[in-house]
Amino acid sequence: MTLLLQYTLIFASVLMLVALGGCFAEHSGVINLGLEGIMVIGALGGALAMKFVPSSVPAIVMIFVVSLCAILMGMLYSTLLGVAAIHFKADQTLIGTAMNIMSTAAATVIVKAINVAENPDNISSAITYTGARAAFTVRIGNFEFNWFILIAVCALIISHFVLYYTRFGLRLMACGENPQAADSVGINVYKMRWAGVLISGLLGGLGGIVYITAGVSEWKFEVGVAGFGFLALAVMIFGQWKPRRIALAALLFGFFRALSNVYTGFPFLAALNIPSTVYNMFPYIISLIVLAFTSRNSAAPKAEGIPYDKGSR
Repeated sequence: MTLLLQYTLIFASVLMLVALGGCFAEHSGVINLGLEGIMVIGALGGALAMKFVPSSVPAIVMIFVVSLCAILMGMLYSTLLGVAAIHFKADQTLIGTAMNIMSTAAATVIVKAINVAENPDNISSAITYTGARAAFTVRIGNFEFNWFILIAVCALIISHFVLYYTRFGLRLMACGENPQAADSVGINVYKMRWAGVLISGLLGGLGGIVYITAGVSEWKFEVGVAGFGFLALAVMIFGQWKPRRIALAALLFGFFRALSNVYTGFPFLAALNIPSTVYNMFPYIISLIVLAFTSRNSAAPKAEGIPYDKGSR
């Protein structure tokens, strides 16, 4: 039970961070389907930091440096969406799909190039960070607490406050609901949409490094992030683009994802002899069921996905 709680919280933290990122982008009026790719690139930045930063540095320094690298890489990669969707008014669905495809390939090539440069016989796409990973966890009895859980909770509180209690947040949401009206009162829609995209890159990149350090000390980048970016989009929709609801949805989906890791520890589940692949499918099956019943009543921002034309009214 302790292990189930541990994995539920860490997977929920990943989903919550990435879903909050998508929430900011969509509230600004930009659909970010490239969250999967942003997670991969953010994970790459954090993993490289763990590889090259000495594991002897204080834990707080390791956490800060790794998180910063993941955030910067995620934001950098999100600029592709910003340039194409905001300035060139390209189809946002196609941009996100292209970003997802390109990210795994690019990360694999970069990691293989680094490994081959260090050892010509090493052509793997894996980065090992056993020593560095220890900085992110602390033992509380049998429970392994990950500091990223605390970071995710802080991100949730800040996101809720920013969206509903600050001028910036209210202006951001206005641009996603009616950008023409927002522009008419002096709000720069383009800047607000850029802010939404960059924040989604920030949180998506952070979610990527949280995901790959959740339970392993090595990650093969050719496998990407196993669809967690798309799962986070389901969490965002189920949460109705509201931070508090997103947190609850993340816990639900995180529970089913965690169950696939620890179901053998429950005798009644092990006795059913259900293949492990079925348990791995649970979060995605649940997401389809949930979206089928909730998408009809979704309260998505009205102008999301619609390129803004300053001359149109």
